[in-house]
Amino acid sequence: MSDKETLNVYDAKAEEYAKLTSNDAHSVDLTAFIQSVKSGGHVLDFGCGPGHYAAQMALAGLITEATDASSKMVKLANQLEGVSARCEVFDDLDAVDHYDGIFANFSLLHAPRDAVARHITQMTRALKAGGIFHIAMKLGSGETRDRIGRRYCYFTESELEKMMNDNGLSVIYRNSGCDKGLDGAMANWVSLQGRK
Repeated sequence: MSDKETLNVYDAKAEEYAKLTSNDAHSVDLTAFIQSVKSGGHVLDFGCGPGHYAAQMALAGLITEATDASSKMVKLANQLEGVSARCEVFDDLDAVDHYDGIFANFSLLHAPRDAVARHITQMTRALKAGGIFHIAMKLGSGETRDRIGRRYCYFTESELEKMMNDNGLSVIYRNSGCDKGLDGAMANWVSLQGRK
């Protein structure tokens, strides 16, 4: 993600976002991901935000890397035990057969809609055989900005599953729900995990 307006929102509201999402790290999605990745595996929290998920991955014994395009989020993430985060945009990922798991939790929804399939290909390439890919997105269609200025792209569950299948990922887990975001709006979402 390199959308300046979206990054400005996250930089300005990093502390608020960290408080809003502080309990999310105990989610069933994260538990399923950690249980599916091989013990002691090497994982990437791709778009880590304030680092809550990365900290739990490290606590579970996974070798954890974390990236985010917001320098303020990276600063918060690096304050958590076991987290080593760096400031990167989505296109910076160029690893091949490197990770046992990649966790893209509500991060790719800030990419241009027409770039998401390419990013999924990029992440699949970075996974080792048998690696686990997690994606969570808000449900819908098209692209828009929310009421606080962040860029969003939306997909249906079947569109996301097709992009995963097109990259040789077999879906092994799915979840859905509806939650309030940083902008105060309720939104339906879906999460999928696939094995390479």
